[in-house]
Amino acid sequence: MGCGGVLAAIFEITRMFNLYTRLCAFIARTCLKVGVAGMVLLVFAVLYQVIGRYIFNDTPTWAESGAVLLVLYVTMLGMAVGVRDAGHIGLESFLVLAPEWLRLKLEILIHVLVLVFGVVMAWNCGVLAESVMDYKIPTLGISEAFKYVPPAVAGLLVSLFSIEHIIALVRGTEVEPAWHCALHSQTTTEIFIMALTILCVSFTL
Repeated sequence: MGCGGVLAAIFEITRMFNLYTRLCAFIARTCLKVGVAGMVLLVFAVLYQVIGRYIFNDTPTWAESGAVLLVLYVTMLGMAVGVRDAGHIGLESFLVLAPEWLRLKLEILIHVLVLVFGVVMAWNCGVLAESVMDYKIPTLGISEAFKYVPPAVAGLLVSLFSIEHIIALVRGTEVEPAWHCALHSQTTTEIFIMALTILCVSFTL
């Protein structure tokens, strides 16, 4: 393979990495939007439950179970995005004091461990979902498997985002947070929904 072939291969690999990064960023932004929509639905479900219980003396049976299910989806998607955006709590004192060559290896090791955790989480939650697929949530009338779908999906996303971090470390680049990208592409409707969610949460509390 000549010099031109090597350059073409490097260019193709770089292009594939960039496509993968854009795909992960799109997935993370989508998770944020779904999370916002889930928060809105969660607030309205809780408000409906409170109004039904204390005003009409008729508690809707589906509201509490539906709210719990929504919490699972919102928190699991938020957790996955938090892994990509490095928004989780971490102790980095040792990494800061470590030399550059060791710090890079330790950071890659951390993301590899998170990757393994995501794979195990996705696999086992998928097995659990399959095992309870025939059972129903009494108050919702849907399969119990829906309870285990969020952590299974979150585990898969954590794995994808960990691979993105490993690639970024090897390339010497940084992963741009999804919320930072979302701020540049937010529409007026999305901003209104976020403001409405914050307002509803404030009134609920």
